[in-house]
Amino acid sequence: MATNLGGLVKRLQDIMRNDPGINGDAQRIEQIIWALFLKVYDAKEEDWEMDEDDYQSIIPEPYRWRNWAHDDGSGTARTGEELLDFVTELFSTLKNLPITPDMPKKKRIVKTMFEETNQYMKDGVLLRQVINVIDAIDLESYDDMHALGDIYETILKELQSAGRAGEFYTPRAVTDFMADRIEPHLGERMADFACGTGGFLVSWLRELEKQIKTPDDQALWNNSVYGIEKKQFPYMLAITNLLLHGIDNPNIDHGNSLLHDVLDYTERDKFDKILMNPPYGGSEKKDVMSHFPDDLFMSVILYRLKANGRAAVVLPDGFLFGTDNTKVNIKKKLMAECDLHTIIRLPGSVFAPYTSITTNILFFDRTHPTEKTWFYRLDMPEGYKHFSKTKPMRLEHFDPVKAWWDDRREILEGDFPKAKCYTTDEIAASGYNLDLCGFPHEEEEILEPMELIQKYQEQRKSLNDDIDKILARITAKLEETE
Repeated sequence: MATNLGGLVKRLQDIMRNDPGINGDAQRIEQIIWALFLKVYDAKEEDWEMDEDDYQSIIPEPYRWRNWAHDDGSGTARTGEELLDFVTELFSTLKNLPITPDMPKKKRIVKTMFEETNQYMKDGVLLRQVINVIDAIDLESYDDMHALGDIYETILKELQSAGRAGEFYTPRAVTDFMADRIEPHLGERMADFACGTGGFLVSWLRELEKQIKTPDDQALWNNSVYGIEKKQFPYMLAITNLLLHGIDNPNIDHGNSLLHDVLDYTERDKFDKILMNPPYGGSEKKDVMSHFPDDLFMSVILYRLKANGRAAVVLPDGFLFGTDNTKVNIKKKLMAECDLHTIIRLPGSVFAPYTSITTNILFFDRTHPTEKTWFYRLDMPEGYKHFSKTKPMRLEHFDPVKAWWDDRREILEGDFPKAKCYTTDEIAASGYNLDLCGFPHEEEEILEPMELIQKYQEQRKSLNDDIDKILARITAKLEETE
């Protein structure tokens, strides 16, 4: 099934490349996701109808997938202009569904999924072909649903070539490693306050699923994650991602976690575990900035992590060695309120091709002030010059860290320590510069011609994305002044 579904994504994209209304992979993927969501949601509703005697769909009957999408070959299925007109009605209906605060999340998500979603296709015949391909996916068995959940990674990886959408995808190897090291336990609740496509939530659920033995365990598992995502496209991906992984009520909000004043948070707003790759470098409005005394997302994390809670956060090098007052203050606050016990330095191309920024994983517990911090430099695996879309980082590349984790010792390689422990006093004396156990200066590498071309293409893609972001910010500023 995996091979068929992997090809399915490419088949859908090939169909849509002939449609004049779609421009680029990001729009093609958005088109796939809204249709896939309705297909998956319809399969879920079949289960809910069996489990609940009085289940009523929030979607009006004519607009449920089963009543309009299936093509039985008799020639009666909508296509062409008729299908385009119907889908316009469908979108209008779903965007305006009546919802109430006490309505189950599994019903409310339908409206939030479509509030800012677009239907780009202008060729109704091609749209019928897309609908037919998605409708042909077999979602009847539990195993197939989980297999499709895994293949969903295929769609997410396509984001790496979909322009700005790539910023929402953290490589699966990174999310799985962090979920493993943070040690999930049934009964705990985990949060990601900028959850993107839901990668951290799914990695946590996969790790926690191993502990399920009873129906009560299943219920705890179903309610163990919370996410919030401010942008519509990744929000759609995250909701569908959780549905595909067996979560009936995906607890993901469409909103901006930075819009709440941190001083308003109560104990009910706090979590046992936090896994995040905050969108550092993003722009926020002045009213958002005013809610926070320090660095944006680190403030959210510190205010929303429970006593004795644990966090694992991806941060760029700039946070580690930043010496401006804001970064120094947040590092002081972090080390005064939490035990920053481990920092893993990651190789530079982990997030290739859409950024070349070097990143790190910070592990800290809200138990006591930091007394010492271990640093470990994860070098590029043997045989790799750099990671890429075709040669991404894999979970086994973290094996050296795992082997070192439980039996910590200093590792010196020439003049550059690979693993070393520093006391809080030593870190404070350096002005809270956490740029320790970094990568030694590398000589210019000589690549094979095809590898060199690929590397240049990835660098160009990253630069183009950066330029697009800068131009978007300039345009927004100009529009504000006008």
